[in-house]
This record gives sequence, structure tokens and C-alpha cells, in this order.
Amino acid sequence: MDSGVLRWLAAQLGPDTDPANLAQRYDRLGSARAVADEVLHERIAALLSEPLRISVNGVATIDHSANVAALERRLTQLNTQMAPDDPAPGTPETLVAVPLLSRPRR
Repeated sequence: MDSGVLRWLAAQLGPDTDPANLAQRYDRLGSARAVADEVLHERIAALLSEPLRISVNGVATIDHSANVAALERRLTQLNTQMAPDDPAPGTPETLVAVPLLSRPRR
């Protein structure tokens, strides 16, 4: 993973994200978009594993539902942006050579 991809991931996920963790994920997943997607999904899952709203009458209320909505919006925005390692539009992902063989006539 080059420094441009790491900077893009830090911009998408925040500067506190561990670069070593991002590098390991990038090696495993193969693209910056997949890394950002996985990290955002993990953050949403962590918020959803706890109660979204806790209220102590007259003392305090903690509400994480806005955080979940913000992370879901970020996922949607991520799918509309170009990542630095995305192929250029219109270029095929992979080229496969298929040999053409003549069939025997009947």
C-alpha cells in the first residue's frame, strides 16, 4: 500500500485509525475501498451491539442513533467516490484469453 492510499484511508476513516491495521487489511482485501467499507461496517456493528439510547430520568441521556446514521451516510458517500487504487472508468478489471477451437463437423 502506497502513501497516497494510506492518506485517502485516513481521510475517510479519521486520523486516529491505526496505519498498521489498515496495511494488514489492505494486504488481505486488496483495495482501499474494501478496507474503508470493512472498517465502517465494523464501527456500525460495534455501535449496534450496545443499546443506542440510554436515559436516566432527570440526569442524562446518551443517544448513539445519530452516530449510526452518520456512519451509514459515510458508507453511501464512499461508494460514489473514486479511491486512489480504483481502475480508471471504462478499463476492464481483468483480461482473459479464451482459445477458440473449431468443432468437428457432422
